[in-house]
Amino acid sequence: MMLFYAFESRSHYLTLLFAISCFSSSAYGWLAGTWPFEVVEAVWGVIAFIKWQKLMMAFKVKINNY
Repeated sequence: MMLFYAFESRSHYLTLLFAISCFSSSAYGWLAGTWPFEVVEAVWGVIAFIKWQKLMMAFKVKINNY
């Protein structure tokens, strides 16, 4: 997860992988019964997923302008 976060500026796919890893960590937190960890990771996952969606929209607009 930390590698995806560190290198997410290099590719929009790494941002998506960071979101997926946050959701996976949130699921682990739910299984372990640590609800504060679960909530924080779920919030980070939502933020990263929204960031990925914005990056994809910008990428599609960039491609359509050529």
